[in-house]
Parts: sequence; structure tokens; C-alpha cells
Amino acid sequence: MQINEQIVLVTGGARGLGLAITHALIREGARVVVNYLNSQAQAEELKQKYPQQIFIYQADVTDALQVQQLFLAAKQHFAEPIHAVINNALIHFSFNGDARPKLEELTWDTMSAQFEGAVKACINTTQAALADMKQAGFGRIVNIGTNLVQNPVVPYHDYTTAKAALLAFTRTASHDLGQYGININMLSGGLLQTTDASKATPDAVFDLIAASTPLKRVITPQEFADAILMFLSPYSRAVTGQNLIVDGGLVKG
Repeated sequence: MQINEQIVLVTGGARGLGLAITHALIREGARVVVNYLNSQAQAEELKQKYPQQIFIYQADVTDALQVQQLFLAAKQHFAEPIHAVINNALIHFSFNGDARPKLEELTWDTMSAQFEGAVKACINTTQAALADMKQAGFGRIVNIGTNLVQNPVVPYHDYTTAKAALLAFTRTASHDLGQYGININMLSGGLLQTTDASKATPDAVFDLIAASTPLKRVITPQEFADAILMFLSPYSRAVTGQNLIVDGGLVKG
């Protein structure tokens, strides 16, 4: 299925990286379900600007019932089910190494919040999508990860561990989903310049990253979003359970 034939859900799709992903999909002609939790004004602006392509819906992706209602509402709106899911929403996080919870003060509440935002949310959207994707014999799921799993240069214990678990789930889920024509992959970025989560990062850190990458620059949200299109396109139909790192070549593998 071509991208311009798909209905794509982007969780957290009204701001930050999610907004860049939404714009990339709009450019390619996809219809986009923009899920948001608090960014109603930004979501409404998208809907007004692209009324034929955008459907907005407020839902907490850690709540399975709300996610099911989101999928039903989108299906009613477009008269077709969702074909692809981008699990992008990030729960309450800021890339500020100085303010991160140190190991001595780390609590399970802090850890579990990131697990719910990453793994539980992915389980909720995958389960909500499954029946229609199985019936269609087609589905694409892309989970947003981080290169910190491979290179934890700043030990964000909660965020990185949750994303590592999401990577493991991506790989195990591929075994269950592949028989139905459903591909699930992960796209992992480095620090992006700039998103809501990375705006607290000092300029010196961005400069250090740029100097360390083969491309000699920090990747933008727009560049990262464009890479998602590969996983949605027919050219990746034989690719599942994989993790593609998009960080300018900083981390290998």
C-alpha cells in the first residue's frame, strides 16, 4: 500500500517530533489521525489547515479504553480503519542531564511512568489496531526509540530503559504479527535539534554531538520524520523487527 493510500495514526502528533512526522505524512498525501493529550490548540490548527487529511482526537495512550475509542472514532471519520501507527508520544520528559534522576534517588514511580508511556502505550495501540489490520492483511507499526540504548552517554535511567524494553517488544511482536502482513519496526534517534524535550539541552551538548557525527551536524526533527516514510512505504515490505538508528552516523548498529 502506498503512503498516500494510508490512514496513519501519530500519537503525540501535534507538537515536537510528532508535528514533524505529521507534516511529513501530509506532504506525502497520507490521511493522518493526530492524537494529542494537552496540545489541543496545535491540533485544531492542523485540522483547520488540512481539513481533508487531518482528524484530531484527544486520548491518553496509556489508557486502553481511550485508545480503543480513538481507533473507532478515526474509522468512523474516514470510513476506513487505521493502516499504520507511529508510537511517538513521550510522557513528561526533558533531556537535561543535570536535572535527571540520579541512581541514588531513582524511584520506581519514575521508571514506571516511562514504561507506561513507551511499552504500555504501544501495547494499547497495537491491540486496538490488530483486528482491522489482520482483516486487511496489511499494517505498519513504527515505534520511536533512542540511540541511548546503544550508547547511554547520558544515563537517563528511566527513559533509556523503557525504550530498550520497547525495542525488545518490537522484536518479539514481529513474530506474532508477520503472518498477518503487519510489519513492526523501531526508528531510533539521537538528540534532535530542537524538540520540546530537547530544548533544555545546553548548546555545548549540541555542538559536541555535531562534532562527533560523520555528517558534522545534529539531525533535525524533519530529517528524522522523513526516515519514517521508509518503514511505511512498499519498499520495506520485507523489513520487520528492526531498529534503524537515525542520528547522522553517531552510533553504529
